[in-house]
Amino acid sequence: MEKQAHHLPRVLGLWDIVSIVIGGVIGSGIFLVPKDMAVAVRAPLLILAVWAVGGLLTFFGALSFGELGAAIPEAGGAYVFLREAYGPVISFLFGWTLFLVIDSGAIATLTVAFTSKYLTHFFPLSSLAQKLVSVMFLVFLVVVNYVGVRWGANLQNLLTVIKFGGLVGICGVIFFLGKGSAANFVSPSPDTVSGNIFGSFGIALIAALWAYKGWEASTYSAGETKNPQRNLPLGILLGTVACIAIYMIAQLAYLYVLPASEIAKSDRIAADAMNLVVGPVGASIISLIILFSITGATNQNFLCSPRVYYAMAKDRVFFKGLASIHGRFLTPHVSIIAMGVWSMILILFFGTFERLFTYVIFGQWIFFGLTVAAVVILRKKRPDLPRPYKTWGYPITPAIFVLAALYISISTLVSQFRNALAGLGIILLGLPFYAFWRARSHKNA
Repeated sequence: MEKQAHHLPRVLGLWDIVSIVIGGVIGSGIFLVPKDMAVAVRAPLLILAVWAVGGLLTFFGALSFGELGAAIPEAGGAYVFLREAYGPVISFLFGWTLFLVIDSGAIATLTVAFTSKYLTHFFPLSSLAQKLVSVMFLVFLVVVNYVGVRWGANLQNLLTVIKFGGLVGICGVIFFLGKGSAANFVSPSPDTVSGNIFGSFGIALIAALWAYKGWEASTYSAGETKNPQRNLPLGILLGTVACIAIYMIAQLAYLYVLPASEIAKSDRIAADAMNLVVGPVGASIISLIILFSITGATNQNFLCSPRVYYAMAKDRVFFKGLASIHGRFLTPHVSIIAMGVWSMILILFFGTFERLFTYVIFGQWIFFGLTVAAVVILRKKRPDLPRPYKTWGYPITPAIFVLAALYISISTLVSQFRNALAGLGIILLGLPFYAFWRARSHKNA
């Protein structure tokens, strides 16, 4: 007979948090977005500047999330921060969107890429076989995270070592064996400063920030982190710095063997760079590393995000069963299963989930901005909270991040008006569901 547990155990250490950050950030972005950035800004110095600015903004966001996580080390992370700063409606809409599209869409997108783009490089698969393998892939990750957070974290740690080490190895091979040119780092030079450059830089910056996304999910597991006052902010900052460093090095490696004009034409920049250095075997090496990279990014979602739905259910604004903790494995097992099932439904029955995912970029950055702004709000609203770590550069660094989030949201609204409205519609669709759950919780109180 399964006994009902009431608390998630604190078993995640510093390295686990670092691994969650690195494993979540390094997915497919560094292998895909260099093309978009080269198309937008053309000059290699500007490409490197985009990575640096994107990394700096990410670091500023991580500083604020670190303070919030240390002050309120509860399961759900950003959901809890938003609830404490703005009340239950905003936090619910964040969690609702996270479940409906952001995380499930990310899982579905990553899983389809795993089977259709990279696994087929080694094993030819029919369309039906690809869907079956996708389901088996998700079942595997659900089971691993179901049987214990330690199991999920151990898998994440292993995959992070493989993917980070693989990316370092790729850069080393390119630099030491490649016949490149340092001139590619500076030629062609940037155009004269104008409004067009700033617009193009902004487009490239959005691509870079997309590649950096994933660090925020570590706060979702704050309730399972040992000594969260130290390990959570330190882990977020160390992981973020490591990602910034490897992204800059990887971009330099690409530029060493390929000029920016060629990068702008490459849909598989890492494979093309390796092909120049070691021949066709390079494509297989890259495909294998990306398989591990995608697995790690997908596993991070199962390791962290169900804690948000668990927190929502505990607040009685989501399905009651999602608040269950397994009596033996001490995991939010129902939340993990629910997330896996919904992701499978997207893969099997919806051909447009990638479009749904793009719809939410607009709202997602609104939530990012609101969460970082919560640092300022909670310092005034909740001065009683313990703050063993305080945001470096406060209030300037949070303000810069909030302005950047506002810029991205407005840019998306202007450039992709229909998608932004659709994303806003998906978010607001949660309001009647919130009203229903809230009314039912009052009725049962």
